[in-house]
Amino acid sequence: MDLSNAGQYRTDDRYPFQFPLDDDRIFASANPFATNFASYGRTTRGPEYHAAEDIINPAGTPVYAMADGSVSFSGRMKGYGWLIIIDHPQADLYSLYGHLSPSRWYIKKGSVKKGDLIGYLGDPDENGGSVKHPLRPHLHFGVRSGRRVQYPGAGEWRWQAGWIKPCPQDLGWLQPSLVITGQDVHHAQHNKGVWRFLFMWWIEMLFTGIYFIGGVSVSIFAFRKKAYLLMVIPGVVFGGIGWIMFAKSMFLSYLLFVMAGFLIVMGLFQMIRRPQNSQGNVQES
Repeated sequence: MDLSNAGQYRTDDRYPFQFPLDDDRIFASANPFATNFASYGRTTRGPEYHAAEDIINPAGTPVYAMADGSVSFSGRMKGYGWLIIIDHPQADLYSLYGHLSPSRWYIKKGSVKKGDLIGYLGDPDENGGSVKHPLRPHLHFGVRSGRRVQYPGAGEWRWQAGWIKPCPQDLGWLQPSLVITGQDVHHAQHNKGVWRFLFMWWIEMLFTGIYFIGGVSVSIFAFRKKAYLLMVIPGVVFGGIGWIMFAKSMFLSYLLFVMAGFLIVMGLFQMIRRPQNSQGNVQES
């Protein structure tokens, strides 16, 4: 990679992208990455490709936004400590920064400029590792075509992925260091068309559809049997499932919240209304 202009990336507004770390030389060293982009290795799920660049640096190293944008996610992520995602709509891509420190300062949602401080690399026991199983401090740096909201929260197409079975480029992941040195992005038409959309979102739609159909079936059964408690209990369960999906940023979790609210409200309403109707019938008799 040609890093002759790397020092100007941070100071010259003509360059839309910069490296997320202070030391640009690490990207040109003989072995700059703990794990390279598209490296092929074996995980607990079997052989997979790495969808980002892992860059070794000490805990506490500051991490910066690679370009202007808006923080669309800032929160804990299992295996990644604190995770930050920035959408860059002007370039039609988003950048991902994993293994950050939850105990140090980090940016919350909002607008950022290229070079703004967004957080720090985490210690071995907080960056996705633990006291028993520490993880060497490093930055998991990913870049992808599109914006986070365009991708589901589960499956190979999920918006946050460290290792995946398909080739990363086929799913819109780009090699971060080449995007920055090239100062340009070539986008593949990977997320266009109805069939591609269904292929990307089928896991979320399947689980949400199962729960939704189950909620409708429970509602019909409860109304027919006048067993309205059967509406409240599944409503609470669906609310819990929706919260789990929401915590994983699965966008279709909102449909489960709607179903849970409907079941709980209708069940309680019918339970309150039923005794009143029973008293009215007794008085008439």
